[in-house]
Amino acid sequence: MDQITFHHDTVLSDVHLLLPNARRLMTRLNHVGQPVFISKFKILWDGERQDGNAAGKGLEEEEDQKGNEEDAQAEEGGEGGVDPVLDEDGDLEVTRRPKTSPPEVSDRDKVCPIILSQSTTVQEEEEEEVENEDNQRFKDIIRIEHTMATPLEDVGKQVWRGAFLLADYILSQQIMFRGATVLELGAGTGLASIVMAIVAKTVYCTDVGEDLLSMCQRNITLNRCLLEPADGEVRVRQLDWLQHDLCTDADVEFSWTEKEVADLHDNTSFIIAADICYDDDLTDGLFRTLYRLSSNFSQPCVTYLSIEKRMNFTLRHMDVSCEAYDHFRRCLSQLQDLVDGRCRFRVEQLPATFPQRLQYERVEQLELWKVTATPFQFEVPSDSELLP
Repeated sequence: MDQITFHHDTVLSDVHLLLPNARRLMTRLNHVGQPVFISKFKILWDGERQDGNAAGKGLEEEEDQKGNEEDAQAEEGGEGGVDPVLDEDGDLEVTRRPKTSPPEVSDRDKVCPIILSQSTTVQEEEEEEVENEDNQRFKDIIRIEHTMATPLEDVGKQVWRGAFLLADYILSQQIMFRGATVLELGAGTGLASIVMAIVAKTVYCTDVGEDLLSMCQRNITLNRCLLEPADGEVRVRQLDWLQHDLCTDADVEFSWTEKEVADLHDNTSFIIAADICYDDDLTDGLFRTLYRLSSNFSQPCVTYLSIEKRMNFTLRHMDVSCEAYDHFRRCLSQLQDLVDGRCRFRVEQLPATFPQRLQYERVEQLELWKVTATPFQFEVPSDSELLP
């Protein structure tokens, strides 16, 4: 079960691609048989320094590195203050790892076990044992369940750098988000919503797919010790960009209540989304959803979109291109130029000069965009418009 099989359509997040030797705990198999892992990411506050050369490290890699340094120091002897181990003849005694037996040659296909069920009782007992320890050790640690290699349609189950960039911005603007009602679109594993709930009052964490939303809900529970002191509330809900209305069917899991729909329209002041523009049809659906929601809100709304500009070589162009990013920029321009008498949009790119609070590789291809939507009833007329 430690092996991950890669197919022609497998997508792997850069966050974990840069950490091939980090130890990760596989917790379970999801509904479609994909291994699910837990990673831990430490929030760096003002008193801690972010090392740019180690920006991609997670908490597991730091622990592994510390252990490797101690082992190396013990083997060398001198600098670590530990005398080398000698045998009876005075020669250096080296402890060697046991040799693994070569794999048997067989014509039979390799058989991997399939977990049909998991004992929730054992799992609950283990969680209860470490709960008190977690509350002390993990107050500044975000724990995220995720997959590591998926087809394109399941990339929301992975962790992407755009979510870290957005989380950094949220942590640098806590006063602005404090007490707000926030909607996240395409939340994936829910990392940005969890960070937002540290300062916001209510966060609607939305995506599509029961398996993905269940993973997202579990991540909210995993980080309860981080969210309880802040008194922020995260509600995981279904929101499909390709559907016009929100699902309010009580028989459907993660559906909306009428009260929540009213709260969304009356009180939402911020929308956030991270690294979700990788397919042109979905990008079109995203911007239609942004327009529809912003036009129906009872107050002006600001949207923050983080995106990573990814370079790909295409046979169609016989050159390196960024087709998904280019389409995203065209949609931004069309939104800003839109004039329909209901809402006005202003688009601007924000410089990524805010402090880095999470450990990842902040590359120059990461961008953060701000879209300000102002319904016309809140527009302040210019002097020229006031003149007769």
